[in-house]
Amino acid sequence: MLDLVLPLECGGCGAPSTRWCAACARQLAVKPDQPHLITPRVDPGVPVLSLGRYAGARREAIVALKEHGRADLVDPLASVLWSGLHNLMAWGLIATPLTIVPAPTRRSAARRRGGDPVTRMARAATAGHDGVDVVQALRLRSLVRDSVGLSGADRQRNIAGRVKVVKPVSGHVLVVDDIVTTGATAGESVQMLSIAGAHVAAVLSIANA
Repeated sequence: MLDLVLPLECGGCGAPSTRWCAACARQLAVKPDQPHLITPRVDPGVPVLSLGRYAGARREAIVALKEHGRADLVDPLASVLWSGLHNLMAWGLIATPLTIVPAPTRRSAARRRGGDPVTRMARAATAGHDGVDVVQALRLRSLVRDSVGLSGADRQRNIAGRVKVVKPVSGHVLVVDDIVTTGATAGESVQMLSIAGAHVAAVLSIANA
C-alpha cells in the first residue's frame, strides 16, 4: 500500500519496489583496476581519475540525487567512492593523512538540492576512517552559470577566476567530483588549492562525460 502512495523505484534503472537494485549495484561495482586515468580537455596538472562513464545506472543515480532529491542514493554512491579511494591508497597514489576537497558548486544549486551532494557523498564514504578528512575548502564566486549545455570553451570562460579557497587546507589533498567533463572546474580547483599551499595529489570523479 505504501508503494502505491509513494512509488518506490531503483535510482539507477527504475525497477519497482526497491531504491537500489542488485543489477545497478553490480554495474557500479569498482573493479581492482579502477579508477581509470582519463585525459580531460583541460589538463589540471595532476592525474584525473574516473570510476566510469557518465551513462546508464551511473548517470541516472547521479541525476536522481542532484536533481530529484533522492538522498537515499548518497550511500550507494558513497560506497563506490570509498572503493575507488581504497584502490588509490593500495596503489600508493594517495596516503593518509589525507584531505578530501569536494569540487565547488554554485550556492544556489546547493540550496536547491538541500546541500552539496558531492560533499555528502565524500563524508558518507569516509565516515569512521581515521586519517581522512573532508573539507569544503572551495567556493564558486558569483556570476558562475550552470555549465549544462555550455561548450568546452564556454565552460572554461565560465569558471576562469571564479573558484576561491574559503578554508585553509594543507598536506596531501584529493579533489573529488561527481562528473568530470572538460576538466575546467578541476583545473581551476587544483590551481587555487596549489596557490593556497596545498599539495593536490589527484582528482577523482564518480563519472566522466
